[in-house]
Amino acid sequence: MGTLNPNPQSNQLPPGFNLLLQSTTNESPKPKTIGFYRITVLIITFCSYASFHASRKPPSIVKSVLTNPNFSNSTDSSNGWAPFNEGERGTHRLGELDLAFLTTYSIGMYFAGHIGDRIDLRYFLTFGMIFSGLSTVLFGLGYWWNIHSLGFYLIVQIVSGLFQSIGWPCVVSVVGNWFGKSKRGLIMGVWNSQTSIGNILGSVLASSVLEFGWGWSFVVPGVFIILVGVLVFMFLVVSPEVAGFESLVEDDSGIEIELNKYEQIQNDRTSASSSIILSGPVDDTTSIVLQEENTEEDKEVECAETTVELHKVDEENETGLLLTESQYSDSDGTVVGAVGFIEAWRLPGVAPYSFCLFFSKLVAYTFLYWLPFYISHTSVAGVHLSHKTSGILSTIFDLGGVVGGISAGYISDKIEARAVTSVMFLLFSIPSLILYRIYGSISMSTNICLMFLSGLFVNGPYSLITTAVAADLGTQSNSNGKGNSRALATVTAIIDGTGSVGAALGPLLTGYISTRGWNSVFAMLILSILSAGLFLFQLAKAEVISKMNERKWLWNRIATTQ
Repeated sequence: MGTLNPNPQSNQLPPGFNLLLQSTTNESPKPKTIGFYRITVLIITFCSYASFHASRKPPSIVKSVLTNPNFSNSTDSSNGWAPFNEGERGTHRLGELDLAFLTTYSIGMYFAGHIGDRIDLRYFLTFGMIFSGLSTVLFGLGYWWNIHSLGFYLIVQIVSGLFQSIGWPCVVSVVGNWFGKSKRGLIMGVWNSQTSIGNILGSVLASSVLEFGWGWSFVVPGVFIILVGVLVFMFLVVSPEVAGFESLVEDDSGIEIELNKYEQIQNDRTSASSSIILSGPVDDTTSIVLQEENTEEDKEVECAETTVELHKVDEENETGLLLTESQYSDSDGTVVGAVGFIEAWRLPGVAPYSFCLFFSKLVAYTFLYWLPFYISHTSVAGVHLSHKTSGILSTIFDLGGVVGGISAGYISDKIEARAVTSVMFLLFSIPSLILYRIYGSISMSTNICLMFLSGLFVNGPYSLITTAVAADLGTQSNSNGKGNSRALATVTAIIDGTGSVGAALGPLLTGYISTRGWNSVFAMLILSILSAGLFLFQLAKAEVISKMNERKWLWNRIATTQ
């Protein structure tokens, strides 16, 4: 457990905490525990990234409105919205919008992770949230400004993708600063449900105001993320040091407090001196003479040693102040720099998980951007649902994703095998997608159940890889046997950035393939899932062999006892 710094610098706290401290003028405020700050960080980062996902949802909600020639209300024309209402070409353009957003998002992710390891994460995250909100609102203003230029919407999506890429590396790094590896899969599985919760919230917000004009479906989520960005700026504490705690050094066993080096040296010297005096001669006179002689000699030596040690401590402190944000001192005084981009790619497991996420995210984001459109264009029990109902019904997939993310994290913690868990979920997602495509239109209850199962198995490995796996790989031991937490944001950006390339490709291909029939789209998704599993096959095989040799799994224990 962390201990409070005797001289906490409250001016380093976010403005919201300073205001709370100033408001309690009648009595001195009680110091907050590290548990309080951990809960606060989890809640704020949860809300932060949920708002990011909520602001990404409007394009999928309004797709059917923009392309639908039969949609009309008091303000819209009866022919959808040009240039997206031109039959197959209009559907292709919607896919191109998704590509514009997700391409810059994936590219920006690499840079965001690199920058996030080097600057104040609170300012960086707030900046990304506010400008993401403004770009989302700007897209919606095209409705009132009566803009029908494809170039306008492409530029807005390109800019929005860059600002949106800031979110994930920042929130993962902040959570990584406060939590160790213990039960990381379960904790991050629960925490990562923000993506699905954000999708649900975005769907509800965008669908509820869709009848007033599709522009409102962008403005409301855009304003929402701006407001949450203000909350982040006011209250997010990015690290224990900012809250006035001693430096926390994370290792496999959890969190340890770094001892003050000078006090440790002085304590060791005092213990050694006491041992020498106690083991001295029995004769009192001799003892006194020796003590006096040693005292005179030791005074000079100790003064010199103390001066040297003080200089060392001062130099270390000064060095710590002079180190850039991309460096930190390890527990043995070694200066460790932030891991470079190429070096991070070479870390064991980073490349296989990155390419696995490429295909996993391709599938997940295809559902994110096209599921409401698919539901509105596919009859359920012989009835075509409205745009609003289709948008709300699509949230069932995200509810399944919440359960899938938590389940994948819990299972991976129990069996201590991330790759095996991911492959298992990927394999189960194939029959669930086939069943949803074939039997999802029979009845509403069947549609809901199969959509829930699809979301559970599709989002399970996606959630696990982007959270617990990324955190494990970003803090794994280097060649010296020591972890480097400064690689966390970079590794997270590499894994999620590579996955975002697949996320950009999936919706684009769907825009083209869907014109040939939805069976072709589902065939593409199943092939992508198989490809994702193949990239983890060797890692999963190694985990199985390792656990069997260690006899950690249940069936090994049963076989041993028989």
